[in-house]
Amino acid sequence: MPSISTQTLPDDSSSVASRNYRILWRWHFYAGLFVMPFLMVLAITGAIYVFKPQIENLLYGDMLHVAANSQPRLAYGKLLGIAAGALPADAAPTSVSVSADPSRSTEAVFRLPSGDSTSVYLDPYSGRLLGMLSVEHRLMKQVRQLHRDLLLGRWGGWLMELAACWTLVMLGTGIALWWPRKQFAVWGTLLPRLGLRGRAVWRELHLVAGIWVSIGALFFILSGLPWSSFWGKNFQALVTWAGASQPKAVAKAPPAHEHDMSAMADMPAMKMQELPLANVPWAVGATTVPQSHQTPQQALDIDQVVEIAARSGMATYQLALPAKSSGVFTASYAPGAGEFVRSDLDRQRTLHIDQYSGKIVKDLRFADYNPVSKLVTLGVALHMGEYFGLANQLLCAAISLALLGMALSGFVMWWLRRPQNSVGAPKRVLQPPPSITRWKGYLALLGILFPLMGASMLAVWLGDTLLFRKRT
Repeated sequence: MPSISTQTLPDDSSSVASRNYRILWRWHFYAGLFVMPFLMVLAITGAIYVFKPQIENLLYGDMLHVAANSQPRLAYGKLLGIAAGALPADAAPTSVSVSADPSRSTEAVFRLPSGDSTSVYLDPYSGRLLGMLSVEHRLMKQVRQLHRDLLLGRWGGWLMELAACWTLVMLGTGIALWWPRKQFAVWGTLLPRLGLRGRAVWRELHLVAGIWVSIGALFFILSGLPWSSFWGKNFQALVTWAGASQPKAVAKAPPAHEHDMSAMADMPAMKMQELPLANVPWAVGATTVPQSHQTPQQALDIDQVVEIAARSGMATYQLALPAKSSGVFTASYAPGAGEFVRSDLDRQRTLHIDQYSGKIVKDLRFADYNPVSKLVTLGVALHMGEYFGLANQLLCAAISLALLGMALSGFVMWWLRRPQNSVGAPKRVLQPPPSITRWKGYLALLGILFPLMGASMLAVWLGDTLLFRKRT
């Protein structure tokens, strides 16, 4: 966000400190100018999405919950049949929720001929149809997509990633501008001074609040980037390639027939994140989904698979159904999958089960993740307010709203000081101080770590140099 000084800026013959200050201010201004609209979207949608469990319970509670009783539950195969009867004949089941909670309904997800997916909710005791919801168009799904890509797909995701990266520049230059240059004083540095008026009030609030919220903002950015469209995808692939998400031991499937191996070799390998699951643990998202080895025996039904998962210690999870004859059943427990308000990270687990033999082809557990994957998993849970319940949600919402306040106060400061017919950017420094080399090094390091941001930095530098060379 734009920051302002209460004193007149000196010319290029002034001290090194003054010229350094003006360079920092100029970068802070331009970073804030670009980041501000995106930061407002991120803050608003983040503050809403963090309360997803409560909001969805309020909106869809009559579909998500049932009266718990001692009656035995209906078989999942029977429930799937009831759900299928409420949809077009060519709707294909893709996943089913399995829960140990006696008050939860059963959710069966179907892919429609249009390509969209619909969730069908059933009473697991009576089989009564409770209702249906579009997977893509439900409220919190739209909020999440706004947060991630502005509902614009890949290009929107890249824009939001750029905004997050440029927020790092804004934070770094903001802290440098805040840093006391004279004797340290609590008032005006850590607490706003009382009695100020006009534009000085906004500057003081922006300055002091900014340093307090910077830690939370930095955490939000670093914990959110692993999910980003460009950097996050490549980082996740790198961590997976390095073996960070591989289990210590994987069960071996029986050898396949020669013609089966030939058919599988022609099929592209599917990744976990491509499965029809609402949430997939980050650490396993880029891992390859194994394939079933066809045998003369018939494929297992869903209730047999649920029994296999239960014997393996899984009681609550989402079960992705095989879409092809070579597919596997995938049982996955992950935070944020509808009913998990608190993230029990150590219980994260993914089972891939051969649809013919019932053998567990791959077992991915949190304990098997390497330190990088564990750290990212913890960061994601904290970022989404899922790690320590309501207090985590309130803290995330408070940081989001504080960031919104920073964006708004930055806009107000710019509006109060804006000149006529001009953007009002701080004057260029025509004689940069020696310290500019150090700052260029910091920016170059950011550009190397985040290539998409590096490309945008070159564009900004070229624009500032070519378009404003003779302007001050």
